Amino acid sequence: MNPNGEIITVRPDVAIDTLQKLPNYVGISSKTAGSTGISMNVVIIPAGAKAQPHYHEGFETAIYILKGEVQTFYGEGLSKSCINQQGDFLYIPSGVPHQPVNLSNDTDAIALVSRNDANEQESVRAYNP
Repeated sequence: MNPNGEIITVRPDVAIDTLQKLPNYVGISSKTAGSTGISMNVVIIPAGAKAQPHYHEGFETAIYILKGEVQTFYGEGLSKSCINQQGDFLYIPSGVPHQPVNLSNDTDAIALVSRNDANEQESVRAYNP
């Protein structure tokens, strides 16, 4: 909690382990900045890698692709997909199962991810299609 109304700067230099099995650099969260309703982080999908299928229970996700090309499988049984590239914004509604896949075998994909969840990883649930 930030009762003094101070601006907080966060410079993450170490990735955390996540249920999604992707390197995640947490910027803003309840733990790092005392936020109460938002989190923001940088996620890297290594070349040729993909996330574990998952969904976020009760929280929306906004993503901005900084680098790379990603195919995201989503929906019941991960039966739908979309392809996004650098400069694209994505919105994932609460509870929608999804699995992002880096389409490059030699370049990491990098995305800025924000959720209306200050505890970033606590709403993540594994999904078995």
